[in-house]
Amino acid sequence: MNLARAQLDAIVHALAVVLPGNAPADRQLGQFFRDNKNLGSHDRALVADTVYAALRRRRYLEHVTPRASPREMALATIVKIQGVGLGQIESALRGDEKAWLTALKQESFDELPFEIRADLPDWVIERLRKQMSDEELLALARGLQQPAPLDLRVNTMKAPREAVLERLAYDEIAAHPTRYSPVGVRLREKPALNRHPMFLDGAVEVQDEGSQILGMLVEPRRGEMVVDFCAGAGGKTLQMGAAMNSSGRLYAFDISDKRLANLAPRLKRSGLSNVFPQRISGENDPKVKRLRGKIDRVLVDAPCTGLGTLRRNPDLKSRQTVEGLGELNAKQRAILGAAAALVKPGGRLVYGTCSLLSEENEDIVKEFLAAHADFHIVPAGDVLKRQGIAIPGIGEYLRLYPHVHDTDGFFAAVMERDK
Repeated sequence: MNLARAQLDAIVHALAVVLPGNAPADRQLGQFFRDNKNLGSHDRALVADTVYAALRRRRYLEHVTPRASPREMALATIVKIQGVGLGQIESALRGDEKAWLTALKQESFDELPFEIRADLPDWVIERLRKQMSDEELLALARGLQQPAPLDLRVNTMKAPREAVLERLAYDEIAAHPTRYSPVGVRLREKPALNRHPMFLDGAVEVQDEGSQILGMLVEPRRGEMVVDFCAGAGGKTLQMGAAMNSSGRLYAFDISDKRLANLAPRLKRSGLSNVFPQRISGENDPKVKRLRGKIDRVLVDAPCTGLGTLRRNPDLKSRQTVEGLGELNAKQRAILGAAAALVKPGGRLVYGTCSLLSEENEDIVKEFLAAHADFHIVPAGDVLKRQGIAIPGIGEYLRLYPHVHDTDGFFAAVMERDK
């Protein structure tokens, strides 16, 4: 690509808005595009790709840029991270920028300190080092530095996966079945799908393959009573509703009116009639208490640091803190305890996060099981195998990693209450 001065200016201005981290990057970038309506679709894609590339390698960029200004960060991202030739951007350069970038291009990543190569905060590296070797940590970190693919979940109430793939091929949208999820489709590019007939009809939803696998651990059946305790915008809620063939009752709980409002149009498109979104004030809301001991299956996709989603939410690296981790752990314990009270004897409880840290994952589960002798672990690998899903290395717990499975990072534990 040949980068025009105006395009570079747009990237620099966008970085100036996003880098302070006053709000989630996707929200700030969306506002930037609304404020700069003169940018065409190609330029918006260029700006977004470069901003996210910079956020994924922010620690490295701050290490190699003289002042870590938005302009320096933009230029280093374009030349060093995205590999654009200097000749393609020369007309947009000024002063001694060409000499600086020429020297930067020749520097080796391999000679940098480990923390800079990993491009993760020190407190995250410290915790991951307790869980894996430096070699494994670096492989994971490099996986997190890559852009995330665009995955779709097929709504089997509306169409089989084969029909969706055929329609995408007809529309010249390159796609293939996901590696593990039997209802997933991965797109080669990232086209705007919000006006595609299959999206408008609810035949497909955007959902990472790892998220789909987590939803499958619940294994909901027709006619059952199911609760999605932290439903958010409802991706896994809709997945479970379709797996239940729109029968039974599926409660979608969340504390956020806004998130549940985002679920409403998706639910309408899906054609499901068994989903009941309900805003709750917290885990002790009366709406929760009245269902105690009555529910067949409960999914807790717990609030967490989100470190497993750094490919698509790289700004979390600078927005999450050790103090925040402690607050999240308290929430995770409280929510899991309240959700467990809903499960009837013989029922299932699935606890999941999109975190990589054992403090939010195994430690929470082990502490819960120590305090709840009437619950026991069901190996996640066995639950998936029963559904024809074989993922190497998945045993007692579900652990998905971007560098191994090419999904977001996920953890899940399947527990059942004694009869």
